[in-house]
Amino acid sequence: MLTVLYDSYCVLNKVYSEGAYLKQAMLVPIDERNRSAVTKICYGVLERDILLSYYINRLCEKTPKLAVRTILKISMYCLRFLHKAPYAVTDAAVEMCNKLGKKGVSGFVNAFLRKFINSDIPLPEENIANLSLRYDFPEFAVKRLIEDYGKERAESIMASPAERTCLRFCGVNGAEYLKKLGFSYCETPYHNVFFVDKFTRNADYDKGIYTFQSIGSVAVCDAVKGGGRLFDACAAPGGKSVLLSEKFDKVVANDLHPHRAELIKEYAARMNAGNITVETGDVSVYNGEYACAFDAVLCDAPCSGFGVLKSNPDIKLNKTDDTVRELAAEQLKILSTCAAYVKEGGRLYYSTCTYFKEECDGVIKRFLSENEGFIPRVISSKIPCYKTDFGVQYLPDESFGAGFYVCALERIK
Repeated sequence: MLTVLYDSYCVLNKVYSEGAYLKQAMLVPIDERNRSAVTKICYGVLERDILLSYYINRLCEKTPKLAVRTILKISMYCLRFLHKAPYAVTDAAVEMCNKLGKKGVSGFVNAFLRKFINSDIPLPEENIANLSLRYDFPEFAVKRLIEDYGKERAESIMASPAERTCLRFCGVNGAEYLKKLGFSYCETPYHNVFFVDKFTRNADYDKGIYTFQSIGSVAVCDAVKGGGRLFDACAAPGGKSVLLSEKFDKVVANDLHPHRAELIKEYAARMNAGNITVETGDVSVYNGEYACAFDAVLCDAPCSGFGVLKSNPDIKLNKTDDTVRELAAEQLKILSTCAAYVKEGGRLYYSTCTYFKEECDGVIKRFLSENEGFIPRVISSKIPCYKTDFGVQYLPDESFGAGFYVCALERIK
């Protein structure tokens, strides 16, 4: 068990102390025999991070240092949620302290875990704090959801499961392919897109026969009308650009960071999308060469990401109410800048992977008040969605786990 806990610590330490994304942190060397267990622990600890932090605060007079907190969270998760033998977890945690050169805290870790095993720690009765701990949502997010959707719907959103694995096939019949390999699947309303249970990636992924793409991402692309030229403003890692390349003669895919632009190039090459040009640049800064040059512009703007929280539990770390406000201001700046690139009669699309109204309809409302010549257009959706004043909101409790927003604006002058 020590190896599993140690590998889990190495991954989570990169997330907690270095700010790495979990999916990146999972690339550290791991004993392949333990990868499944380590993955379960790392995702589980982050999914229950708020509750595990609460337990530490209740049982400690003084907050332990970050490394010790990480050891405790891993151990508590194994005890409370994986129901591992108490003696095995405690012994492995103490051994891990020694392995990490932290022998001085091994006694504290041992005493803490024994206290945790024998304690019944009640949750607070106060409504916001209680919901935050039950569903492991930051308190600011709980408050926003209640303000935006009411308490009952907010709780339904927080209780919703993660998105199922979704595959999009290209050039082959996906249903026949999955049947041949013996995978259980469900059709979606979108062509050659399927929910698949316990799918294991194989060599056909690298051949471009299929790709992983969330149902929300596919729904956003479905809302975009085809045409001549598309500018995808914040395109990495490239899923939407590649899918939309089937609707447009040419796609210009942009990202701020060169390393992320490389991800778009790799994605496009793998999926044989030859009509995509990849560029780097700050889309909040006006580029005169793009003025009125595109039939459509997609601004899939940087956002809080809470719509995909269940699949990416590290998203909630270090997020605050101020984060959402700052993002909304950045989103408006990007949208206003990119609006100038749309031809008359063309469309400007705005999307996010969140459900906070300030980042969704709130941005569009401010944009329309400051920018003449654009009007909202109705979006029809093939999956259940929440109709907003300006667009459509996909909520995870009714949209197969998806939490996305998309709005279409037509330039009329």
